[in-house]
Amino acid sequence: MIRIGKVYDNLMVDLQPTNEKLVYRSLRIIRLATRANQEAIDRVYEESGGHVKTAIVMILTGVGAEKAARLLRQAEGFVRKAVELAASEKE
Repeated sequence: MIRIGKVYDNLMVDLQPTNEKLVYRSLRIIRLATRANQEAIDRVYEESGGHVKTAIVMILTGVGAEKAARLLRQAEGFVRKAVELAASEKE
């Protein structure tokens, strides 16, 4: 799972929130991965269309949903690589 980009910081971040339980789990994973406040998490989760990886990249890099999705595509779905790409673009 780690080698295919489904895990970030020992958290399973590639999940589909298809029911209420999984939505709450998604929000919890975002909180654990980013240490952001709940208000920011709720806002970013909504903006990302419920995509956990995109929400994490948005919070950690301060970019919008479209750019976070683009960074994830460039990083082949790896959150850590997407964050590193965003940092290298700022330099």
